[in-house]
Amino acid sequence: MVKFILLPAIIAVIVHQIEGQCFTTKDDKEPKQIGRKSLYGGEQEFSLNLLRDINQLNPEGNIFFSPYSTYHALLLAYFISAGKTEQFLKKALRLDPGLDKIDLKTAYKVDKYLTKGSSLEGDYEFSNANRIYVNTGIKVRDCVSDLFTDEFESIDFGTKPDESRLIINKWVENQTHNMIRDLLPPGSIDQTTNLALVNAGYFKGSWKYEFKESETKEEVFHVSPEKRVLVKMMHMEAMLNHDVSEELGAYVLELPYKGEKISMYILLPPFMKQDGIAKTLAKLTPSTFQKVMQNLTNDYGKTVNLQLPKFSLENTIEMTPILESLGVGNLFTSEADFSFLSDSHLTLGAGVHKAKIVVNEKGSEAAAASALIGVRTMDDETVTYRCNHPFMFLLYSKETSTIAFIGIVRNPEQFLSL
Repeated sequence: MVKFILLPAIIAVIVHQIEGQCFTTKDDKEPKQIGRKSLYGGEQEFSLNLLRDINQLNPEGNIFFSPYSTYHALLLAYFISAGKTEQFLKKALRLDPGLDKIDLKTAYKVDKYLTKGSSLEGDYEFSNANRIYVNTGIKVRDCVSDLFTDEFESIDFGTKPDESRLIINKWVENQTHNMIRDLLPPGSIDQTTNLALVNAGYFKGSWKYEFKESETKEEVFHVSPEKRVLVKMMHMEAMLNHDVSEELGAYVLELPYKGEKISMYILLPPFMKQDGIAKTLAKLTPSTFQKVMQNLTNDYGKTVNLQLPKFSLENTIEMTPILESLGVGNLFTSEADFSFLSDSHLTLGAGVHKAKIVVNEKGSEAAAASALIGVRTMDDETVTYRCNHPFMFLLYSKETSTIAFIGIVRNPEQFLSL
């Protein structure tokens, strides 16, 4: 009797065009003239809070997930919710209280169009697809099915639960170029399931400056002061934006993808007995993050000798308790209100997130200090940035000011084989 809001890295669901009085009694009002960034005003705070909660569940292992996908899952749940559920979600997502569903729906449509356009430019591939699956026989409001033309799908959970599960898994596989497989395990869908919100996000980008494969070699990675393992270390020398963040207690480096609209930002705390990652995480807030971004934007770049492990990570996370701690209220209870979508009683019982990333010499594919050691000055112009101990990384979109993926690398022994 599990119902799902699916958060793969890849995650959950909805949007549409307004006809008649659908969202409110004032659907014909002129939407506020807001940009796509208005949709993501709270995404950074949401992402960093999500990171802290996920890290508490796995404080010693590698982590990888997509806050962008999770945010979209809840954003789309917000669009089909009503009453207290709608209020909980609006607050949890840090949505501007001065904007209503009409305003946010307009921003969502603009963002959807521009995201697709940017991906078609050819510098990188970034997609974000949504599905709202409703059990066959449930009457959905006519205006909603019109609004959700691309996303809405009727599926027979009642008599074909496992077949429905496989249909959803296959859709996710297709949208993520087979990176995310078997999102929903056997038994996760049963005859009582009547609603599933699913989002599938995918990114593939090539580095602006590629690593030379001939220079990749096995080197030591310091998991802790007492433990060392070998890792395939990539090498690059290029002009990169680089900063020492006193606020975060870490070195910060921008590693851009071609097109320079999306970059990987690497946060490298000092290597010490105390957990440097935990110390940096405690200081990582929207304001300190924005200050770091601004400092890097003002930087003219330095010649950096970068040493970065070649790696692949995959995580599956049971999101229900995490999202509840972030304030989604009654979303996963029988009290959830989705009456905007249907007069039938619809429920979501759990949240699942699965994310995977591959980082190599060519680029990345993902379907989700004070006394610094490990960085030494070689001369006046060149800095060595050696990621040979635990570090954090973020894939950040400059166009939307959103964090698409976040990862923490602590132990190469847990890497997937490349």
